[in-house]
Amino acid sequence: MRDPYSVLGVDKSASEADIKRAFRKLAKSYHPDQNAGDPKAQERFAEANQAYEILGDKEKRGQFDRGEIDAEGKPRFQAHGFDGFADSDLFRNAGGPRGGFRQGAAGGGAFDDILNDILGGFGGRGRAAGGRGAGARGPAPKRGADAHLVARVTLEQLVHDGKARVTLPSGKTLDVSLPAGTVDGEKIRLRGQGHPGDYGGAAGDAIVEIRLARHALFTPSDDDLRLDLPLTLYEAVLGGKVRVPTLDGAINLNIAPNANSGKTMRLKGKGLPNKQGGRGDLLITLRITLPEEPDEELETLMRAWQELRPYRARGPEFD
Repeated sequence: MRDPYSVLGVDKSASEADIKRAFRKLAKSYHPDQNAGDPKAQERFAEANQAYEILGDKEKRGQFDRGEIDAEGKPRFQAHGFDGFADSDLFRNAGGPRGGFRQGAAGGGAFDDILNDILGGFGGRGRAAGGRGAGARGPAPKRGADAHLVARVTLEQLVHDGKARVTLPSGKTLDVSLPAGTVDGEKIRLRGQGHPGDYGGAAGDAIVEIRLARHALFTPSDDDLRLDLPLTLYEAVLGGKVRVPTLDGAINLNIAPNANSGKTMRLKGKGLPNKQGGRGDLLITLRITLPEEPDEELETLMRAWQELRPYRARGPEFD
C-alpha cells in the first residue's frame, strides 16, 4: 500500500478539508459505477478508499504520522522485531486491525457519507465495489423507469418502409419495425430500452406511441384511405380519364359521363397495410368544382338549361 498522502495527492500539512476535497475528486473519477469494466479504475478507487480511512480519521492519521500504524492501518512493532505480527491469531483475538482499524468510526462512515453526497446514493455500492466493507449490504437493485416516446410516421413510411426512427433515453437512435396493421395511437414496447436502473437494476422499457402525420391528400379510415378528387364541370358531364395520386404512384382513373359530385369510387389494394397481410382500399369521392372567376357564357348556358331542361337534384324528403 502506497503512502496515503501520496495516494490522495496532498501534503502532510494538509487540513481535514483538503483531505476530504482530494478524496471527493478521486471518488468522482474512479468510482466503479462510473467506470464499469475498468479494473485499473477500481484499483485506484480502492486505494483512495484505504488512504481516506487513514487520513480521514484524526486518531488514525496521528498514529500513522507517528509511525504507529502502516498505510493499511496495521500496527508497527519494529522496535521489537515483530513487523507483521498483526496478522497472527493472537493479535486478531485481541481486537487488532482486522476487527477495528479498517472500520474506524470516521473512516468507514465518512467514506459512505461522502459518496452518498457526491454520487447520488452510490456509497453502499462503492464500498463493496472498491473492496472495502464487502460484508455490508448496499441498496437493493431498482428497475429503471419506462420511457414514453412518440414517433411521427408518414403514410408513405407505413406502406413502404415499415419503420419509424426514435431517439432513446441513451441518445441512441433506433429504427423500430412497424407491425402490419399499425394504426394511429398504437403503442410498441421495446424491452430494456428505457431509463437505466439504479444499483445494478435492469433498465426500463421504451413505450413508443405511433402518431400518423397528417397527409396533404389522404385521410386514413382503418386500413382504407380516403381522397377527395376535384372534377371540372365538363369532366363530370362528359367523363374521361383523370390522373389520380396514390401512395404507390399516380394512375389514370376512368370517370363515367354524368358523374355526380359525392360519388365514391374504390381502388382495391391501394390503402394501408392490415393485420391480415394485405392492404385496404383507396376510396375516391368526386367533388365537382366550378371556376373561381365568374363566367358569363357558363351563366348564360345554365340559365337556358334551367329554362329548357329543368331537373330535380333533391328528393321529396327535402320538401
